[in-house]
Amino acid sequence: MVGLTHFVVRKTLQEYLPPGRKALWPTEMLNSRRIPYQRAGQSIETRFDDFEAGLCPQLLGNEEGFIRDSISKLRDWGARAIDINMGCPVKRALRHNYGVALMGDPDYAAEITAIAVKYAGELPVSVKLRAAPPPGEARNDETPADPDPDFLKNFCLKIQAAGASWITLHPRTAAQRRKGTADWSQIASLKQVMSIPVIGNGDVQTLEDVERMFEQTGCDRIMIGRALLAKPWLLSEFGRRAPASGTFAAEDPIVSGASYGKFLSRVLELSREHYPEPLGVRRFRFLAYFGSPYLEYGHHFYSSLTSTDTYDGLSRRLLDFFGARFERPQKMASRTSLRY
Repeated sequence: MVGLTHFVVRKTLQEYLPPGRKALWPTEMLNSRRIPYQRAGQSIETRFDDFEAGLCPQLLGNEEGFIRDSISKLRDWGARAIDINMGCPVKRALRHNYGVALMGDPDYAAEITAIAVKYAGELPVSVKLRAAPPPGEARNDETPADPDPDFLKNFCLKIQAAGASWITLHPRTAAQRRKGTADWSQIASLKQVMSIPVIGNGDVQTLEDVERMFEQTGCDRIMIGRALLAKPWLLSEFGRRAPASGTFAAEDPIVSGASYGKFLSRVLELSREHYPEPLGVRRFRFLAYFGSPYLEYGHHFYSSLTSTDTYDGLSRRLLDFFGARFERPQKMASRTSLRY
């Protein structure tokens, strides 16, 4: 998630993971045309101080030389896996034939996967993708996806044959972006034909959603995106409740604005430590923008953050809204349909 899964946010989320539990932590999207010319930590995107936690750099790439040189650097910087992004629908990626554009040519996408596997060596290579585009004319972003199931199956089988270790499916089309509803049935259908793990993604906002996705799709693991930026306790609650049997209580007991405020406070604390003020302030506000739809009067809270350009100002806004000891009973929604 561009601008969101940088080092400070990853580090804060990792603190919610119970002892003994493990997770992979995808980075922001990294451009394979830039990485070969960068130093570790030169930019916020290449701060990998948390590499021991299970760092999984997410790479945009479509040419062998750039992919080779990028993976060589990412290995040296501590990558534990490499993810090839074939799901990003933003125009900037599409212009350069990155992201979901690669789904337009299954053979080429498989070739890119094979190249990444070749240079990754012992590191696993995963591919994140979206639902196949519907046959015929393009749909608008509110229309549920109705893709050709054979296209998605055949595409993923080519990716598997190219050496991918697992795939992650967000079952919305590129045209849908984050609108509409993720079609989990596509995850289930894909799971039936793949011999490598299938990771489910999309519309997971509560512990109940986690349980339903496992039950309805049979997926091997689940990736949670923007909801985790508002409710990081999903990591700790699921981690504590999920025994080896795979069953757990399916309620989300912590729906607390105060808990969200404490999460933001920790992000702000680490931002002061690791980022120069102008950059840290911008990234903090961007994080709050995506979490605020879950918070009652979240629009007011976010608006207050835009009126300051300093760490001290952000700290005062947090205390004004949540209380000096985060004691104010701010309400928070379990789910939201607002997806920016």
